[in-house]
Amino acid sequence: MDRWIGKVAVVTGASAGIGAAITEALVKEGLLVVGFARRLEKLKTLSASLKGAKGKFYVKECDVTEDQDLLDALQWVEAEFGGIDVMVNNAGVVNATRFLDDDVASFRNMLNVNFLAGAIAIQVAVASMQSRKVPGHIINVNGIAGHSIPAVPINMSAESSTKYAVTALTELVRRELAVTNAKIKITSISPGNVVGTEILEKAGYDSAELETLQDLPYIEPKDIANAVVYVLGTPHNVQITELTIRPLNELL
Repeated sequence: MDRWIGKVAVVTGASAGIGAAITEALVKEGLLVVGFARRLEKLKTLSASLKGAKGKFYVKECDVTEDQDLLDALQWVEAEFGGIDVMVNNAGVVNATRFLDDDVASFRNMLNVNFLAGAIAIQVAVASMQSRKVPGHIINVNGIAGHSIPAVPINMSAESSTKYAVTALTELVRRELAVTNAKIKITSISPGNVVGTEILEKAGYDSAELETLQDLPYIEPKDIANAVVYVLGTPHNVQITELTIRPLNELL
């Protein structure tokens, strides 16, 4: 990880859960991390907790569902720090309803957050890395739902469809970069079905639905953050294209 000290990382959805854990881990490894999120106060609280760490954390309020807001934030990073070396596409949402009962606004929001925001960020980050002729790494926080339809006892609308798109995009970008012999890696990290974050509560599940998950094995945000540090620390000639992280004894 020493080669990343002082390098610039952008993390979307950095205010809580997996994003906050990744941010904390990268700052402690010495990176300059810019956290994107809508909840500015949570970003400021995270920033205060990281004072004195090996690296530095910078706050940027950003709504990734708004294309121009995201582009403006990425361009701000370019202007302020000279470029992006590590891009972590972590922002994600799910909706607590059946697909057949959901509406277009919900579909569009899931597509914008789970897929389109990452696609935009990848284009900008890769262009930054290539223009400076530097090694870089794109990390897409995906999910088991991006590889198989989860057999969970709750409804998740079309969330799995958007995650499948992330899986396909990761491989597409890997191939396009390989053709140019780029020194840029891309990795999909797929957590198991239950992670100890607030995403399900924010999605609108009621207490009875959440209780159905309480006795299931789960992993913590820090487990995903450790995985991010692991893939970043691989040798120059090694690329982990997919890393699946399940809790022990997960049956779903």
